Amino acid sequence: MAKICLISLGCAKNLVNSEQMLCMLDDAGLEIVNEPEGADVAIVNTCGFIEAAKVEAIDHILYLGQLKEQGLLKKIIVAGCLSQRYQTDITDEMPEVDAIMGTGSYDNIVQIVASVLHTNDRYSSFHDINSANDEYGRIISTGPRWAYLKIAEGCSNCCAFCVIPSIRGKYRSRKMEDIVSEAKALAESGYKELIVIAQDITRYGTDLYGKKKLCDLLRELCKTEGIKWIRLHYLYPELVDDELIQLVKNEDKILKYLDIPIQHINTPILKRMNRRGTGDDIKKLIAKLKSEIPGLVLRTSIIAGLPGEGEAEFEELCEFLREAKIQRAGVFPYSPEEGTPAAEMDRPDEETANARAERLFELQMEVMDEFNNSRLGTVTDVLCEGFDEECGLWFGRSYAESPDIDGRVLFTGDGIEPYEFYSVRITDILDGEPFGERV
Repeated sequence: MAKICLISLGCAKNLVNSEQMLCMLDDAGLEIVNEPEGADVAIVNTCGFIEAAKVEAIDHILYLGQLKEQGLLKKIIVAGCLSQRYQTDITDEMPEVDAIMGTGSYDNIVQIVASVLHTNDRYSSFHDINSANDEYGRIISTGPRWAYLKIAEGCSNCCAFCVIPSIRGKYRSRKMEDIVSEAKALAESGYKELIVIAQDITRYGTDLYGKKKLCDLLRELCKTEGIKWIRLHYLYPELVDDELIQLVKNEDKILKYLDIPIQHINTPILKRMNRRGTGDDIKKLIAKLKSEIPGLVLRTSIIAGLPGEGEAEFEELCEFLREAKIQRAGVFPYSPEEGTPAAEMDRPDEETANARAERLFELQMEVMDEFNNSRLGTVTDVLCEGFDEECGLWFGRSYAESPDIDGRVLFTGDGIEPYEFYSVRITDILDGEPFGERV
């Protein structure tokens, strides 16, 4: 039985594709292993979104090449966004790679593995990235209690700085009945938290049903027995409407946590980046969300150094973050990506963009510290995820912490079991992390 190791890089949406490939490989009778050393085939499902992601992917490929040269690995397959974007470069410059496949070829993984195992020919597979979604099983890799639920593939927003539409294809919603069926299966397997993801979940249904159907989908998901938390990621601000706000406010299963990427607040910059709406629209939306949904935690994405950002525009962004007090924010220096309209525009130099990103990060840390201090004395439900031997404390997440990006809650208590929910009173902040005790 051939041993297959799959390394998944990049975003949660990419991880779902990796989980689907794992299921196909397992169904084909191949053995899944966790480490590339000693494997027959290593698959790298890459990210190619920004420069840092490309560097990470290339480093992984080169490492696997070293293992192959040492006789510790037989074959290498490169999949995903980097290969979709740089097919010729990988083929020409990385002879250690035995097969390359694009983002439209995940369903071809078993055939590709068979080819590299039984021939020495280099294999290439690039299918239509705009094809309709096919339904596949998954081997969930995120643990026994939470899982991503991807509701659409691709993106049609065409932001001027982003390559996603060109490497992931146009926006394609999954059928509602397929999504609901998957949610029920996950619940029956013991999963308690579903993280609803897509490049833009607010646009769900517009391509398939001719109108927005996110609220209808969420109502159906909330009927799923066994699901306790439904978390929403990547809502674009211009499509967050009153219906969605009231649903989040009134539906107990939908967490009062919204991830709304805004990228910037200056209106001319937003327009240059082909973002719909204005800075004032964003400010009004955030004010309305906070007014309508008590206890709401917001996450956003900010890019420092976008084309058109001078000192005045940057100060406007800083002032907005001070006033809006968005609790969670990912801050990134602008990365000009070839093939995008923004790459042809004038922009601050790399050093300036990095310095501005660092300043925004420091500002955001102050906002986060203020938020953590505001939680002292409150009681919150926490999904326990394990015991930290180093600090001697249990750890988990509340509604305010999304996996892998928002940190954790530390706590003590008797009779604790991993992967169960507990009520925790926050009593202190330890190295920036809320600490409490089971009540």
